[in-house]
Amino acid sequence: MSDLDLADYQRVVRLVLRHPLITATYPDERALIRVRRFAAELRRDLAEAFGYRLELHGSTARLVRTADQLATDRPATTRNGRPFDRQRYAYLTLCLAALGRAGLQTTVSELADAVSADANRIGGLGLDPDSGADRRAFVDAVTWLEERGVLRLADGSTSSWASDPTAGEALYDIARDALVALFHPPRVLQHVNTVTALLNRSATTSGNAERRAAAQAARRAVAESPIVYFSDVDTAVANHLRGTALAADLHRLTGLRVERRAEGVLLVDTLGFSAERFPGTGSVAQAAVLLAVDLAERATDPDGRRVRRIPAPDPRERQAALVAAADAGLPAAVRIFAGDPEQIADPDGAGGVEDTATEPARLPFVTDSFLREAVATILQRYGSAFGAAWHGDPDRLRVEAVELLTRFGAVTPVPGGVLVRPLVGRYRATVAQVRQRTLF
Repeated sequence: MSDLDLADYQRVVRLVLRHPLITATYPDERALIRVRRFAAELRRDLAEAFGYRLELHGSTARLVRTADQLATDRPATTRNGRPFDRQRYAYLTLCLAALGRAGLQTTVSELADAVSADANRIGGLGLDPDSGADRRAFVDAVTWLEERGVLRLADGSTSSWASDPTAGEALYDIARDALVALFHPPRVLQHVNTVTALLNRSATTSGNAERRAAAQAARRAVAESPIVYFSDVDTAVANHLRGTALAADLHRLTGLRVERRAEGVLLVDTLGFSAERFPGTGSVAQAAVLLAVDLAERATDPDGRRVRRIPAPDPRERQAALVAAADAGLPAAVRIFAGDPEQIADPDGAGGVEDTATEPARLPFVTDSFLREAVATILQRYGSAFGAAWHGDPDRLRVEAVELLTRFGAVTPVPGGVLVRPLVGRYRATVAQVRQRTLF
């Protein structure tokens, strides 16, 4: 890649990594054109660096990722940013199934009838178009498909149908190539007896292949997570994270820089690569930064009372809990076992950290009572920066700020409080100022 085209190419790489599904209108009208310009280079480099596969079909580009473990930090969201619940996920998958049986066009009422017929056969689900809650959940799933160009509104309005199904209607064109690309499982679902079977892993038989797979896993971890701790990954992956080649490779490929510290690595996003950045804007992000400052002072204050340190939770236990929760919902009645139905969830250990004899790290433990006091102090000290709603519900601000810090690897929630992780140290001794509003 010449230096003249490198900046454009890096921009396209970041685009594909952030939006694995690109259609004629999503995320914008120019995205697919940019991807097609570098299609050959993208296929080669994404396969070599990450083990990903880029597929282009008609007016759709799909990045087929290789997942190393289950994750809960990238949920589908509604238009106003609320994460999907189980009902909305169920309606979304039933919409995909109904659209797969449809022709080139459908209406929202026809789609609702088809989804309702399937949903009403599932115990505990159901879909009643006359119920406002069911209708809103169904419209959220349809809107999610609209935003990604799978459904293209040809006439009418989805919102008018949502307000009154008897008076409103909407006609959609179905983008068949986007529909096929969106739902493309690596295994026949009836053959899946555990959710880990959907993780794309290939068996390696040589030392070179194992080292290459570990290097790809290291690059995937950095590209998909804001921060990666050495203690959270396999030893082989951690060794690649500690090396200098990974930072140089990712910078050349994406234009982003990697910081390496004693505890792990951090991908520094100065180019708008991530959908969410920290520190960010908004009341919750501001409270999270101020709370991180208080947590850093509490964990390292030599004049305060000594903070208690407890072992960090084993990442394998959390992964096993996620696997068990997902497997509990598998419909046993339609499964067709291609192998041993008693196969364990992760037979080759690829979904977690290697079993080593080293003692887990002990992290500072901060109680919920300290977090409540800290948030109350923040609201009192920086009152003009937070609206009346947050002053009236400080617990909600505390919960959402802790959730934000958890997503970025700054804390780990445990019963009774949180464990402070090394990232919080970046904000030690930070001084915050509130801008005064100018009155005219």
